[in-house]
Amino acid sequence: MLQRRDNHLGRVWCLLASGIVGGLLLATWTGIQTIAAEDAEASPQPEAADLAYFESDVLPILSQQCFRCHSGAEPKGGLDLTVRAHLIKGGDSGPAVDLDDPAASLLLEAVNYESYEMPPTGKLAPKQIATLTDWVKRGLPMPDHVEIADEGHGEPQVNETTKNHWAFRPVEQPPVPQPSAADWVANPIDAFVLARLEEAGIEPNPPADRGTLVRRLYYDLLGLPPTPEQVRAFVEDDSPDAWERLVEELLDSPHYGEHWGRYWLDLVRYAESNSFERDNPKPFVWKYRDYVIRSFNDDKPYDRFLMEQIAGDELDEVTPETIIATGFYRLGLWDDEPADPLLAFYDGLDDIVTTTSQGFLGLSMNCCRCHSHKLDPLPQADYYRFLAFFRNVKHYGVRSDESVREASIRSIASPEEQQRFQAELEAYNARVQELRGQLDAIEATIEPKLKGGERDDFKRDSQRQRVIRKHIGDLITRKAFKEYAAIRKEWTDLRNHPPRSASQALCVKENGVDCPPTHVLLRGNPHVPGDVVEPAFPEVLTAPAPQIVPPAHGESSGRRRALAEWITSPENPLAARVMVNRIWQWHFGRGLVRTPNNFGLQGERPTHPLLLDWLAAEFVNRGWSIKAMHRLILHSNTYRMSSQGREEPLAADPQNNLLWRFDMRRLRAEEIRDSILAVNGSLTLEKMYGPSIYVKIPEAVLAGQSRPGQGWGETPLPDRNRRSVYIHIKRSLPVPILAAFDSADTDFTCPVRFATTQPTQALGMLNSDFLNEQAAEFAAYLTKQVPDGDRRKQVRLALQRTMQRPATDAETDRGVELIGQLQSEHGLSEEAALKYFCLMALNLNEFVYLD
Repeated sequence: MLQRRDNHLGRVWCLLASGIVGGLLLATWTGIQTIAAEDAEASPQPEAADLAYFESDVLPILSQQCFRCHSGAEPKGGLDLTVRAHLIKGGDSGPAVDLDDPAASLLLEAVNYESYEMPPTGKLAPKQIATLTDWVKRGLPMPDHVEIADEGHGEPQVNETTKNHWAFRPVEQPPVPQPSAADWVANPIDAFVLARLEEAGIEPNPPADRGTLVRRLYYDLLGLPPTPEQVRAFVEDDSPDAWERLVEELLDSPHYGEHWGRYWLDLVRYAESNSFERDNPKPFVWKYRDYVIRSFNDDKPYDRFLMEQIAGDELDEVTPETIIATGFYRLGLWDDEPADPLLAFYDGLDDIVTTTSQGFLGLSMNCCRCHSHKLDPLPQADYYRFLAFFRNVKHYGVRSDESVREASIRSIASPEEQQRFQAELEAYNARVQELRGQLDAIEATIEPKLKGGERDDFKRDSQRQRVIRKHIGDLITRKAFKEYAAIRKEWTDLRNHPPRSASQALCVKENGVDCPPTHVLLRGNPHVPGDVVEPAFPEVLTAPAPQIVPPAHGESSGRRRALAEWITSPENPLAARVMVNRIWQWHFGRGLVRTPNNFGLQGERPTHPLLLDWLAAEFVNRGWSIKAMHRLILHSNTYRMSSQGREEPLAADPQNNLLWRFDMRRLRAEEIRDSILAVNGSLTLEKMYGPSIYVKIPEAVLAGQSRPGQGWGETPLPDRNRRSVYIHIKRSLPVPILAAFDSADTDFTCPVRFATTQPTQALGMLNSDFLNEQAAEFAAYLTKQVPDGDRRKQVRLALQRTMQRPATDAETDRGVELIGQLQSEHGLSEEAALKYFCLMALNLNEFVYLD
């Protein structure tokens, strides 16, 4: 592994001897002179014992933690740790080692996290820091140059260093800082934020005005605009607890769960169809969506929320709600006609592993399905040990709807409901048999009298009525045929509509108590099984062995409950960190960790690591209450800051990583549609839950399906104007306005929606049937509210509803002028002109942007 400098010189002289001349000769000679100068600065060659110490103790640390960045032609920070002279000379920040005063060495400050924080993936273990300290004190014994392989430095290993990565360490609540400007601190969140700002010499923004705050809070908690009356009530309320009362009012709103539940549905790849060619609907899947909404509204503790989804059928008390929660397993893609059924089965398991590990743990476990993880300390065996928790889960279905019902549908009826259903089923079967007997009796009198091909046709039940009709008057009377036709119609209708219990749920099922073995699949190929592994947690997290106890009902293995109990254990360093980061992200637009599904070595470090750990510990201490975390965040001055830019902070921290202001954002896709319906008075808020709705989709869009219009129904008004969270999500047929504004990708877990800006957004907002219909509804609403036709009042009301603030005189004048021009210059009627003014109002930036 080590290569002396004289060997390097030998290779250079060989190049010279081979005839290299001209510019290359000059460049090579210059390099030799540089190397000679570096060697002149080098200390005497180390003793053999010191060199052995470097190789055995120091080099492994540098190889695993440092050479990845600090080596090669362009080392980070200009610091190359593979050359002793370069290490002494240092990089952009100055000498890395001070041989005269080793304790003052920048290298030791960095590994102790006293100035720089190196390595950035996590502080070294104390033993490793002690080794590097001893190495520097010994005078930096090492070869003058360390050769490292060009092809890279290997995959991260499970060792004390990687176990000490910031996200893998136990959650310990740090002390709250005491910044000097204590009067700005409303709660501990502000203390952590302000401490960082003071270090950087940046002052936080002043608070936003009350009109901005009320709009921010309504969209943040409900995803809906406040009415003018709601804005006015808060702005004019000067009581000291006005903000706290408004927060509580909105947290108690049933529409809170509709909005915040949508964030969770993104994360678990919620959709209501299977994808692939047929893209058939998933039966009863909407019950899972309703379960999520209710859970948020009820402030179900997050650990219980996860437990029910992972193992709701294995709990001590299994209820219809916990069964519905396991619909989590059935939300992914399903190929009902796979070319390789075994591969499709493992693809389904991989989808579960991916969503569970990334969504609940912030770990990209799926990256080691085929080989050990290239970026994180996750060997391939860890993936299959994790997959083993789900190995006994039945595949969604095999091919037919009947197979889906067998593998993924369960009755959740109460004993009374089941008894009523059984009685209904028995009556149904009796009536079907009675009608069939009547048909058989009539057909038996006719069949012997048929001749030729009619006898063959009559063998098919579907052809019998057609054949009998031909013999009205000779083999059967018209009256008798009418009676026969009526009996057949009733029989057919009953057959096509058997009684079904409404109390059914899409859910997980297993193949009993005994699990098949889980093999490591070589290169991820299910046809090439390797070693057998048992269920276990990722080794790097130093977790105990799972305690697996099969449930008493004997229908499953108990493995998923063991997994759920570990994930939700306070000792798990990831679950609380990951979720509080998501809550922060959903309030502020970005998490403290910018890579919310990746807390691994290559994920982004938290901008405020101490704040993240304080919040994670507080989350557990407060019973995993999401609403408690809302209150902490919403009552902070950090949340209530203005979003206005200031020259000096923008120059020092343009990305606002230090949180010196609130970030403005564009409304999400569902918020835009719901707001359009809200401001024109047509949003249906009263009806919640239940089967999904079908909004109108243009014929041109429907024609793009493999079977145009297949699987898309029609929902009448006013149900069609329910909130967007209730729209049927068909994977192959996204709703245009939602797709244009970046609705979630439902094929995978979606931790972040990126707000793109592209032409179809503006074109859809101006020209689509939906926007023009809603603009006409808005105009009709204004006419109804201002029946005397006062154009100025209509314009003021329209702008106030779209921007949630009073319109200025100048804005009102421009609106009135626009309507007049549309009439005088373009010949539009008063009604049409008002409609196009409303269309313009719905296209204002202030309508679709928050703050």
